[in-house]
Amino acid sequence: MEKKNLNFVDFTDKNIEESLRLLESSVNGLTEKQVTERLLKFGFNELPFKKRRWFHILFSQFKSPFTYLLFIAGAISLIIGEIIDSLFIFLFVVINVVLGFVQEYRAEKVIEVLKSFLPNDVKVIREGERVIVNKKYLVPGDIVVLSAGDIAPADLRIIEAKNLIIDESILTGESKAVEKDEKPLTSATKEIFEAKNIIFSGTSIINGEAKGVVINNIRESAVGKISKLVEEIGKKSFYEKELLGFSRLIIKMVVFFITAVFILRLFINCENIFDYLIFCIALIVSILPEALPTVVVFSLSQGALKLAKRKVVVKRLNAIEDLGNIKILCSDKTGTLTENKMTLDEIFANNIEKTILFSLLSTELLKKQKNIENAFDKAIVEKHASNFTSQLKEFKLIAENPFDLKRLINSIVVESSDGRRFLIAKGAPEKIFEKTVKIEAAKIVEGKFDFTIFERKIKEAGEEGRRVLAVAYREIKEGEFFKNINEAEDNFNLLGLLIFADPLKKTAKETITKAEKLGVRVKLITGDSREVAGYIGYQIGLISNKNEVRTGKELEQLSPEEFDKTCEEIDVFARISPEMKYKIIESLQKKYEVGFLGEGINDAPALKLANVAIAVNTAADISREIADIILLENDLNVIIEGISYGRKIFNNLDKYIKTTLASNFGNFYSIALISLFIPFLPMLPVQILVVNLLSDFPMIAIATDNVETKELKRPKSYQMQKTLPLIIRLAIVSTIFDFIFFAIFYRMGEKNLQTLWFIESILTELVLIFAVRTTQKFYQTIKPSYPLIFLGLIATLVTIFLPFTSFGIDILHFQKVPIQFVIIVILLVTIYFIISEGVKLKYYKKHQLDLNHQK
Repeated sequence: MEKKNLNFVDFTDKNIEESLRLLESSVNGLTEKQVTERLLKFGFNELPFKKRRWFHILFSQFKSPFTYLLFIAGAISLIIGEIIDSLFIFLFVVINVVLGFVQEYRAEKVIEVLKSFLPNDVKVIREGERVIVNKKYLVPGDIVVLSAGDIAPADLRIIEAKNLIIDESILTGESKAVEKDEKPLTSATKEIFEAKNIIFSGTSIINGEAKGVVINNIRESAVGKISKLVEEIGKKSFYEKELLGFSRLIIKMVVFFITAVFILRLFINCENIFDYLIFCIALIVSILPEALPTVVVFSLSQGALKLAKRKVVVKRLNAIEDLGNIKILCSDKTGTLTENKMTLDEIFANNIEKTILFSLLSTELLKKQKNIENAFDKAIVEKHASNFTSQLKEFKLIAENPFDLKRLINSIVVESSDGRRFLIAKGAPEKIFEKTVKIEAAKIVEGKFDFTIFERKIKEAGEEGRRVLAVAYREIKEGEFFKNINEAEDNFNLLGLLIFADPLKKTAKETITKAEKLGVRVKLITGDSREVAGYIGYQIGLISNKNEVRTGKELEQLSPEEFDKTCEEIDVFARISPEMKYKIIESLQKKYEVGFLGEGINDAPALKLANVAIAVNTAADISREIADIILLENDLNVIIEGISYGRKIFNNLDKYIKTTLASNFGNFYSIALISLFIPFLPMLPVQILVVNLLSDFPMIAIATDNVETKELKRPKSYQMQKTLPLIIRLAIVSTIFDFIFFAIFYRMGEKNLQTLWFIESILTELVLIFAVRTTQKFYQTIKPSYPLIFLGLIATLVTIFLPFTSFGIDILHFQKVPIQFVIIVILLVTIYFIISEGVKLKYYKKHQLDLNHQK
């Protein structure tokens, strides 16, 4: 095939034969040789992705207000001849950039590793055989097979369609799904919404099945020309938005205060004004939590790796924060609470053999499928196919009406070797019963068939947690005509019931208990019957009575107020349609952050709406595409663990913010005010930057810290607004101790004061970490992590001994101070720690009383 720039316009008015001829293909697909040749000509079927190289990440580190301030300070130092100071300022820029680069580069590698867990497989026909390949290996001329839930991997000219309905909103913006078929148009069209025989790349199959031939590489497709689908738009987490506003407030406060102090200094003393300017810039840098991006990235990347080891893939790192914020988790039961190992447990019928045969015919066996994906079909085939091999060979598939989410029925037309045709239907019993007039081999009682024995069996099975499908059929008489199978789905003869068992996971009840301890409320939303949903909910402890279940029909009868109240109070919902799932999530979001775990095409709207969208790796393409988090193992327990990790990460970030801002605010105000009344700087700019570096050094390890269980129970959205009052209280304590320190040491001379204040500033921040890391008494709580203890000790030793080294004296302008002065500083720091601990305990005691009063 020559390399041509073909697009959908070239195929809309051509019939199937002409389309295949133009692409040098056939209904049997391409040969491996053709595929190899076309891969060389057209390249991989993937959008051009601008990968972030290491130098992109490195340069991005310089785009920071902290870095700009440091550069300004370094430039001013250079201009006024303070070469050593300027070199050290630039050195600190390099250190900050390197730290940020290392963590962000590692995070980028983490994302690459996580993406490798997510295969993008597609079914194709090659050399007449249906095979599964990665969609990147598709080439023009490939025959692709799609079904409900799939996302089109390329632009396709439809060559076969059955009840095909497509969602094209990603391209057209039109929310209404469109019907498509294989018929050629009377004339070619350039309009996407008019191309009824084309499936466009990126659009999703809502209903039905289709076969299509690949028109071109995705780069030349309609979706490939839309830049918004090439560039991934970042999604900020709730915490990021809150923190951004919080940071802006702090910056405004600091800049305003330091500007006022600088102006006052001009009136009080105009000497060495450039030195004072650098000092002010260094002060601004010192108070801003510039290590926060590093701590955040480190925390999230570590969390993502830990979750990946537990088979949870995070598609965007900040989704971990959102995960920790979940208050309500909505989930289906299949696979998450049950084993998802469907077995055919019982057949309830008058004619067992015929029921089994017709059940086997209604599966995907007649399609010659190597792998049967439907769990019910798989269970039927595994149990009985080997015993009916000869009978099955006597039938061939004529037509099919795939399972429909509204009909809840799958039906097929088969033809036997003697020419008789049968329409076989399998699906939800209540839907089959509506279309049934007879019962196979049953007696007529009082002029009609008695369905009560079947209804009793369905209820009994549901109460035992077993799932039931009904099987029925009708013979299509010779000469009988209908446009589609839907028209013929009536006047059925009921064969019997297929009863399936899907046992509960052994960990299901334990998972629900674990969720309760975290303050997460789990709600079961399923399409199964009231009886099955009630049984599962009762067994795992979600409900105390099997009748505490609401169905979709019951919800539809409620007023908006009653609906919201029911959604909040009830934890088990049955026979829920996709539209109703959406409404339940929407209702819950009025008060709570909601996570939704889904897998089917019917879950897509609810997934898109949820605060955190979670899908299993075997989910429909559209559900996996929407999801923020993918489960490689279908187990609710791993999500509960993920929520715990999210809260742990937030809790540790909260510790960092409290410690850094409380200590920095205290030192900032005291140093700035004292600098107005003494003839020298209380600390040199380069010393302030060293304080900043040494105190931030152990802060990175706070991401690894252990967290109290009770702290994990509180979602983070309720915590951030309570942080500032505690920070202000602790900052006031820090400022008071700085003034006490100044009162003791200001007569000791310039260098002595600077050296001792350097030691005091770092030690107070280091000890404060161990106070604010818990709401309890510091010695009664969970032990700190080993990295936090180790780096804290290293920073303490460096702080105390650095001023006594030649480097500290010659380069950083420290002075050897009498050891008794150092001991006095250590005593002051100890008293500071005790008082800060007391202020913290008093705050949390009052905070708890306020919470109890609100309750």
